[in-house]
Amino acid sequence: MNIVITGASRGLGKAIAELFAANGYNLYLTSRSAVALYKTMEKLTTRFPDVTIKAKPFDLSEREQVRQLAEWILGLDITVDILVNNAGSFEPGSVYNEPEGTMESMMNINFFSAYHLTRALIPEMIKRKSGHIFNMCSIASFQAYKNGGAYSISKFALAGFSKNLREEMKPFGIKVTSVYPGAANTDSWAGSGIDPKRIMETADIAMMIFSSSQLSVQACVEEIVLRPQLGDL
Repeated sequence: MNIVITGASRGLGKAIAELFAANGYNLYLTSRSAVALYKTMEKLTTRFPDVTIKAKPFDLSEREQVRQLAEWILGLDITVDILVNNAGSFEPGSVYNEPEGTMESMMNINFFSAYHLTRALIPEMIKRKSGHIFNMCSIASFQAYKNGGAYSISKFALAGFSKNLREEMKPFGIKVTSVYPGAANTDSWAGSGIDPKRIMETADIAMMIFSSSQLSVQACVEEIVLRPQLGDL
């Protein structure tokens, strides 16, 4: 079984990669930072020598590089059993005063990367009538919040895409799951002063994604909503 994960060098993407590798999945990973990505690949290869692990850096905020990523994956001649659209970024600000270009930046990485990569890889899934796509949305996809601005809007867009895709793929046996995590212990919270025990562990989200991928073909987890036990910050 093969899984493609974007934004895989750290945080949620890395945690997802670790859990799937531990369960025998071959990994095909990408992220923007080549150094971080190859360090992650090296560590995973050492821990899980019996699975195939390949990685190649791409900046998915650029559509051309999304196309190149898709070509790389398709050129490997593998079956993409699971696609995790996890690549994303956060730029704080408000709609009325955020810097020019913030909206375009957030939409490109948080929405269009998933949209274009999915469109490139899904024909093969449709042909064989199987596959599972996880789109990493956010609690910000549900509720606007202070200083969320373009980020929240881009996550609303990703959630809308995911819901539509779910309906469209039903006849083809392809599962689509929207993942809505609240605050988790990733680099986004580094230096925030928030007690790590107040927020979730990345492994929590990875475990829910893995469990959802293991159900019978008759069942699909449409949405995964996770929040810290004490609620949103």
